[in-house]
Amino acid sequence: MSNFPAGLKYTAEHEWFTDDSPTTIGITWTAQDALGDIVYLELPAVGTVLVAGSVVGEIESTKSVSELFSPVSGTVVEINDGAVESPDLVNTDPYGAGWLIKVDVTETGAVLTASEYETQVGS
Repeated sequence: MSNFPAGLKYTAEHEWFTDDSPTTIGITWTAQDALGDIVYLELPAVGTVLVAGSVVGEIESTKSVSELFSPVSGTVVEINDGAVESPDLVNTDPYGAGWLIKVDVTETGAVLTASEYETQVGS
């Protein structure tokens, strides 16, 4: 799989999301690679109302703790319990089994296309 799948939307803060509602949100291959081995995820609870661009969780790795930003406004309808139990899924499959949350979207924040995100990260 490409490090920048064309069917996804991206943010400058290294999140990806699908173009539907509920949208699926995760962190990019570039973000997980920079973080190193991810060991803990703090995700918002189901029912939490999110505002696009706000901090909604944390991702802890062996290198650092990073904030998770929401690319959309809306309500959390599902969290990935599998990734919470096995955070390494974010490293091994960031665009698949390593997704983080699903949100019923009311508004989308700033969006980058795959090629714009690829240019931003300098690949």
